[in-house]
Amino acid sequence: MIQLNQAFNRLLLTAASLSLLAACSSTPDKPKPPELPVLTAASTAPLTRVWANQVGVITTPLSLSVKDGQVAVASSDGTLALIDAATGRDVWRLKLNAPVQAGVGGDGTRFAVVTQSNEVITVQAGQVIWRYRLSASTYTAPLVAGGRVFVLTADRTVIALDGASGQRLWSQQRAGDPLVLRQAGLLMAVGDTLVAGMSGRLVGMNPNNGSIRFESVVGASRGTNEVERLVDIVAGVSRQANVVCARSYQTAVSCVDAAKGMTLWTRPALGHQGVDGNDEKVIGVESDSKLLAWSRANGQTAWTSDALRFRGLTAPLVWGASFVVGDEAGLLHRLSLKDAQTQNRTPTDGSAIAAPPVAAAGVMVVATRNGGLFGYRLD
Repeated sequence: MIQLNQAFNRLLLTAASLSLLAACSSTPDKPKPPELPVLTAASTAPLTRVWANQVGVITTPLSLSVKDGQVAVASSDGTLALIDAATGRDVWRLKLNAPVQAGVGGDGTRFAVVTQSNEVITVQAGQVIWRYRLSASTYTAPLVAGGRVFVLTADRTVIALDGASGQRLWSQQRAGDPLVLRQAGLLMAVGDTLVAGMSGRLVGMNPNNGSIRFESVVGASRGTNEVERLVDIVAGVSRQANVVCARSYQTAVSCVDAAKGMTLWTRPALGHQGVDGNDEKVIGVESDSKLLAWSRANGQTAWTSDALRFRGLTAPLVWGASFVVGDEAGLLHRLSLKDAQTQNRTPTDGSAIAAPPVAAAGVMVVATRNGGLFGYRLD
């Protein structure tokens, strides 16, 4: 019991420390960003808003779930909505009457979130079908796949629940660092393997029973104290077939063959946002909003850009020959994948972009801290 209490206290300390760091990052003393690049007619590319909607204020680490041309989104106060990405109209909308901490995960039929009271709520056709109480907090959206709902909790336990009933099927816990990020981690399916980020490692599991298939290092622990040694893997990956490229918090970006559990390359990187890419490049944002591109084949640096430095960028969304990032002023920036030259930019509602943009039905969808939902056509 003493050990559990100590671990819980360390977890609370982490949350408080990271919140303090976030608050400090917004003080007037932070570095001033450079002037935005001038746009010319020759450099612009489409970034056209086609619809707008509203869901509610987003203050917790929530993400957008995309499936079959629809986007699921939740507000922090507990509004869950399924949006038609082509039109921006609600498919359905539901008030959960509970603040949401993590989500949304969905497979197109069922959608799951985790409340601030550590309850998994699963919804189907706009109705709650079951609830399950966790013993620990989570900041990672549930994964809904294969008729199951998988949850990664802050104590690095993966739990599998039956998608129809919420019955607990199995759990797997891995030892790790005493501190965890108050930020979404990695939980995804690669073929018939469940892949979770745990203490700087990609851990592949059998989704039927939780048995370990492989462990592959993305970021190694370093430093002289618990904060410096924190190496959790963050949400947002670039996947091509079985190769998954991911980021370990403030440590490294790596590409891993998730079928074989083999690390292909690793490069130092000081960022805290996920990555995206295509079959040639992996794109990432450092914590100071410096942009980097690595060759997907060997990890060599393809280019770097300081043009949007200190603007509080989101993780990128790669779209054809371009990529898009959002910033803390609510601007969306479209840049060339070839050399990071700015092609276009547009405002949203003046509040920070709350989550990385997603693509569905030929439309890019973004959500803001004020709860604005916006759809853009890029081509």
